Amino acid sequence: MKRLRALLCGAATAALATAGLSAFVAGRAAGATSGATALSNRWYAAAPYLMPLDNNPPNAAAIMDATGLKAFQLAFVLAPNGGGCSPTWGGTAPVSSDTAVAGVIDSIRAKGGDVSVSAGGYGGTKLGQNCSDAASTAAAYQQAITKYQLKAIDFDLEEPEYENSTAIAHEIGAAKILQQNNPGLYVSVTTAGTADGTGWFGKQMLNEAKAQGFVPNNFSIMPFDGGFSGAAAQTSALTNFNSILQSTFGWNEATAYAHEGFSGMNGRSDSGEYFRQADFQTVLDYATSHGMDRFTFWSLNRDRQCSPPDNNGTTSGTCSSVAQADWDFAKYSVTFAGSTPPPTNPPTTPPTSPPGTCSVAAWSASAVYTKGNEVSHSGHKWLAKWWTQNEEPGTTGEWGVWQDEGTC
Repeated sequence: MKRLRALLCGAATAALATAGLSAFVAGRAAGATSGATALSNRWYAAAPYLMPLDNNPPNAAAIMDATGLKAFQLAFVLAPNGGGCSPTWGGTAPVSSDTAVAGVIDSIRAKGGDVSVSAGGYGGTKLGQNCSDAASTAAAYQQAITKYQLKAIDFDLEEPEYENSTAIAHEIGAAKILQQNNPGLYVSVTTAGTADGTGWFGKQMLNEAKAQGFVPNNFSIMPFDGGFSGAAAQTSALTNFNSILQSTFGWNEATAYAHEGFSGMNGRSDSGEYFRQADFQTVLDYATSHGMDRFTFWSLNRDRQCSPPDNNGTTSGTCSSVAQADWDFAKYSVTFAGSTPPPTNPPTTPPTSPPGTCSVAAWSASAVYTKGNEVSHSGHKWLAKWWTQNEEPGTTGEWGVWQDEGTC
């Protein structure tokens, strides 16, 4: 999950809360979430990524109502930007004093859902880079597990961390410790995908896991941002990755698939690849027919249509840059989890005006508009002067975001 998985915004750093009971007490005092009932592992395996503090976070409860989704992968826990071995959201918002993410988790659990937390991601400083050893790395992650009463955690090991063998040893060692100290904890490990399955650093990470005797619920690859073009290239990479798992751990094909996962990117990727709904369906069919353990994607923040739908050929962190209805891609995760999502609504492209009136699309309160986008509203054509959402044309005066271009 590459450049668009930007670091979260948040508060300044705070003091490190200790592990164990003291972390639990501190966490509760800082706004810990209410008790969670564990979902089946299949739901944690299907949880799409959600940035709860950045990239125009969507309402998780609304997604649950619209799709039947029950699980979310919250991103990302990192080391503090200023240094240290304490968990933060995006390097800036200390887990120890967090209430914002805790509130999101509470809203999800109130509707019968749950969350996993993802550690790492693309860029930023990871705990494995800052902490002195596996034990201290695990203690830092344990604070998040204890505070949020987590039943699942994801280790997203990619650039620049996975090029640092010491940091990877800390992360893999921490994952093993957490697995041992939190019985039943669902653990996924996510890394970069290549046409070969995964690259040199990904293979070294697998070798480190083998050396430490660590086996998570799955190792997942991200087959995007690497010259992929649609589902065929992705399923080929998954097949090749299966062979790597077999040769590394001595597993047969079925066992390797049972420990393999897919983590995709919906819509337009950072490098301009496109993965549309039909591609997701093809990979989903591959994953289920081969008995794979995980099917997820980056991200729910992007699982809605841009305006215009193709976003003028650019990639966004808040929409997919392909034609879609809101939460189309989340429904593939629901299907993977074993549930039947509600019927797909028509695409959210604002309806065009009737013949004889405006030739541009009608303004929509839910759509995101950027500089240069045109809409019709109240018989006039309007031009967006900058980014906007839910600002009605004609209501903000001449200094507002919308420039009146006259009657249609």
